[in-house]
Amino acid sequence: MFSIFKRSRPQQAWNKGKLIGQKPPLKPREIWAIRIRLQMNECRRDLALFNLALDSKLWACDLTKLRVKDVLHGDQVVKRATILQQKTQQPVQFEITSHTRSAILDWLQVTQLGPSDYLFPSRRSLHLSTRQYARIVNGWVSEIGLDSKAYGTHSLRRTKPSLIYRQTKNLRAIQLLLGHTKLESTVRYLGIDIDDALEMAEKTEL
Repeated sequence: MFSIFKRSRPQQAWNKGKLIGQKPPLKPREIWAIRIRLQMNECRRDLALFNLALDSKLWACDLTKLRVKDVLHGDQVVKRATILQQKTQQPVQFEITSHTRSAILDWLQVTQLGPSDYLFPSRRSLHLSTRQYARIVNGWVSEIGLDSKAYGTHSLRRTKPSLIYRQTKNLRAIQLLLGHTKLESTVRYLGIDIDDALEMAEKTEL
């Protein structure tokens, strides 16, 4: 007998062929490989964008909407800036290191942007979209031989916090830098596991 029920085709998994999970942070040698390429090719916008993404640790939606006045006071790039995060509506402060300040100034000298202008304008809209930013990041990692499917904009957000955590194990500091409201979010974000906990315990003698 034939079944009265129509046999449906098996649905393809939404994540087939995709790498799922947190995007890994960049290693120091990978940071410098990208930075040197951008410097050699005189990619002023990309160098400023790359350096500021690492320093600010911002989500893509916040980074792409930065205005010149967010990072520039007078004719100098500030050492520390504060913005309101779009996702949490909470303020977050971040540092701007010397090489990032230099890259931003070089970019602004070329573009002559005003204080109210977006720092990274786009030909298609007022500022880079998160999708455009993601494509730019994919290009950076591909050029140094990394798999662009494994890395993304979140890799840049996670890079500096991951390095700081490995050096200091200070979760509270990382929580503040990332603008997390809960420490549990920071733990999950960094991917801290039992090995990290045991390593810290082993270094503590009673």
